[in-house]
Amino acid sequence: MTREFSSLSFISSDTESARAAAQHLASLYGQADPEQADVVVALGGDGFMLQTLHDTMDSGKLIYGMNQGSVGFLLNEYREDGLRERIQAAVEHHIHPLEMTATDSDGNSIHAYAINEVSLLRQSYQAAKLRVLVDDRVRLEELICDGLMVATPAGSTAYNLSAHGPILPLEAPLLALTPVSPFRPRRWRGALLPNRVTVEIDVLESGKRPVNAVADHTEVKSVQRVVVRETEKVTARILSDPDHSWDDRILAEQFLY
Repeated sequence: MTREFSSLSFISSDTESARAAAQHLASLYGQADPEQADVVVALGGDGFMLQTLHDTMDSGKLIYGMNQGSVGFLLNEYREDGLRERIQAAVEHHIHPLEMTATDSDGNSIHAYAINEVSLLRQSYQAAKLRVLVDDRVRLEELICDGLMVATPAGSTAYNLSAHGPILPLEAPLLALTPVSPFRPRRWRGALLPNRVTVEIDVLESGKRPVNAVADHTEVKSVQRVVVRETEKVTARILSDPDHSWDDRILAEQFLY
């Protein structure tokens, strides 16, 4: 079925170049209200693109990003000509985020979504001490480390890769469980998990070794327990050029040296 995109809305980060690009493209292609547009065109860097996906999550809105930042891994190349044709030919990806439920030291439960990863990070000079359960079964009784993350395929080339975690193809039904500077067990380097499982991380000695939890941009201080699962109830929709799709970008990362 041919998709018809009659209206575009251009939004940008706060940088001068991104704002100028949005104004110029709006003069060329028109500017619709973001709520009414067929496609929202996001101009900025990866952080702005990630925030846009969060803001439009589960709205059914299609997001087409063009790089006006530095790395631009999540975005398409910036070009002014033939934009409608590019969007018409773009590949659509559906991203199901992770759902984090974090319990803090006061017993409050905080819910947040993550497109890239949920990470737990030590809050002080002392290493974190964590217990890891997968589907209610203890897999690591005690992990001493600087942190631990659950990463999606979409986020596997971000913080996860910097922590020496595996790169996952975008369509792989997997999650990466990756430690940050593990001390004990010294040889444990993480695990690949089916994306249908529930991961529970208990913070041991939390008073002595405080830990924060982060779901993309949402941070929770002094957590006691974090539960992470992928949810199909919520969807982000992203468009990428067929010659520069997310699948291609993730594959290319595996051959960089």
